[in-house]
Amino acid sequence: MSDALLNALTEALADLVTSVATCDDDVLNPDTAVKWLENTGYLLGRLSPADRGALSVLLRQTAARRPDGGLRDDVLRICEDFGIDDDQHELYCDAVEDLGRRFVQAVRDVDPATPVPTCPGWTFADLVRHHGTTHRWMEHLVRTRAAERVWSKDVPLDLPDDPGAYPRWLARSAEASVRTMRGVDPDTPMWSHGADQRVRFFPRRLLFEAVVHLADAELALGQEPRIAPGTAADGIEEFLENLPCYPWLAEPVGVLPEGSLRLVATDTGAGWTVSFGGGGYRWTASASGSGSGPGPAVPPRVAGPAASARVQGPAGDLLLLLYGRYRYDDPRFGVSGERATLDAWVRATAF
Repeated sequence: MSDALLNALTEALADLVTSVATCDDDVLNPDTAVKWLENTGYLLGRLSPADRGALSVLLRQTAARRPDGGLRDDVLRICEDFGIDDDQHELYCDAVEDLGRRFVQAVRDVDPATPVPTCPGWTFADLVRHHGTTHRWMEHLVRTRAAERVWSKDVPLDLPDDPGAYPRWLARSAEASVRTMRGVDPDTPMWSHGADQRVRFFPRRLLFEAVVHLADAELALGQEPRIAPGTAADGIEEFLENLPCYPWLAEPVGVLPEGSLRLVATDTGAGWTVSFGGGGYRWTASASGSGSGPGPAVPPRVAGPAASARVQGPAGDLLLLLYGRYRYDDPRFGVSGERATLDAWVRATAF
């Protein structure tokens, strides 16, 4: 992309964002303005750290071309308001650290023999051991800058003999993994089991391991999982990005008949269309929606490609649907289109 086009797009973004943010309420509905700004923030938040850095430079160059005063200040505030200068790697590490604490708090007083219904055949001891092993494995990979696959069974676990001590072991494992990941340049090349062959793959992957398995624990305890909508939307894209790298998912998806699935997040306005058939797999994302005024919440109307089947619901619920923790016929979802397409997708992506 040429410098002239990049500069023109940055100028347009700056003008649009500042106009929406400062528009009078009688010109633009405040709820609509908030929704537009939230969608813009979501899209900018999905940029890589390198792209965010480049956008930060372009916005500052745009501001420098404005006269001193309010307009220049408005453009400069975009970087702060949308967190464009934030360190994404550090943010993922912070989130993993927070989820680690929440996970330990959720499981520490539970009988290790308690079943986990969303992981058939597992107990809480199995769940905690699995999640702690994932922390230990990823910490080892990043610390050694693995150039090829290392299996988790070949990593020292220091697992206690008493399952009742697993939560404390998990806490130590999580602390070690976060400490190691924070100490490494996220752009360092290394082997990973996903699409991004750099260190920065691991805290993002570990975050959604924690999100889903914390949900397993909460559901087993009769609690409703609490997943922030922005985190859930990122988790949906992380799942779709890495699916082709996981043979146990990519192979059954690759033999699906022609079809497509549209997921719509009613709380963020984001949407994803997954298309498959003919041995291929592809997906696209969009962020669009309309706010609702006072009174009962109105689900956003999200534009997007036509699909064989459509499921809509809160982003957190859609994430857990992708991971097989909820069924699409659960009342929390709105479903339309071909149920056969949904059934085929669910069978192909079953964990």
